[in-house]
Amino acid sequence: MSLEIRDVHKSYAQGTEAIPVLRGVNLTVEEGQIVAILGSSGSGKSTLLALLAGLDRPSAGSILVRGQAIETLNQDALARFRGENIGIVFQQYHLLSHLTAQENVELPLEILGKPDRAARATTLLNSLGLGHRRSHLPRELSGGESQRVAIARALAPNPGLLLADEPSGNLDSDTGEKVIDAFFAQVRALRTTTILVTHSRELSLRCDRQLTLAHGVLKES
Repeated sequence: MSLEIRDVHKSYAQGTEAIPVLRGVNLTVEEGQIVAILGSSGSGKSTLLALLAGLDRPSAGSILVRGQAIETLNQDALARFRGENIGIVFQQYHLLSHLTAQENVELPLEILGKPDRAARATTLLNSLGLGHRRSHLPRELSGGESQRVAIARALAPNPGLLLADEPSGNLDSDTGEKVIDAFFAQVRALRTTTILVTHSRELSLRCDRQLTLAHGVLKES
C-alpha cells in the first residue's frame, strides 16, 4: 500500500475562529494507481496536496506514505523522507536557472547522496524525449520541455508517491497534451503511485480513479 489517508482534518485560525478546510478525508491508494482529484477553486485541493507532501501538518488524522505516518516525523526526518519518497510536479517548473536540464534532474539525487545519478537522469530525460536537450539551461527550453524536465526531476529518486498539481496548466493545449502524454507514459512505466489534481474532467478520465473534493470531504466521482 503506497498511500493511506485516515480521517484527516485541517483547520486554519481566523481571528478567534477555526475555519475548517478538510473535514475527515479518507483515502487508500494501492501501489501504481493514478488517482485524479477534482474540485472547484477553494475546495481544499491545494491544502490536501500540501499535507500529502509533508509541507503542512493535519489538525487531526494521519497520512501514511509507504507505511510511514509522515505527520509524526520531525522536520529533519520529514525532509529526508520527502526527498526519498515523495515527488512533486507543480504548474510552475521551479527549475534552477543556472543548472542544465541534466543537472536539474540530478539535483535531488545529489542531495540524497545517490550513486549513478548521471545515468539515472540521462535515462529519464531520454525517455521523455529530451536526450538532445540535456546540456541546455532552462532559458533555452520551451515551456513543454521545462515541464518534462520537472517531471524527470520529480521521478528521479523513484518516489513511492508522485503529487502533480495541474502539470499542464500553464501550457497551451497542444503542448499540454504532449506533456500529459509523456507524464502518463512515465508514471505507468514506473508504476508510480500518483495523485493528480486537475480541473479537467477529460484529463481525470485518463486516471484509474476519479475523486471530487467538496465541502472538505473526498468522494468517488
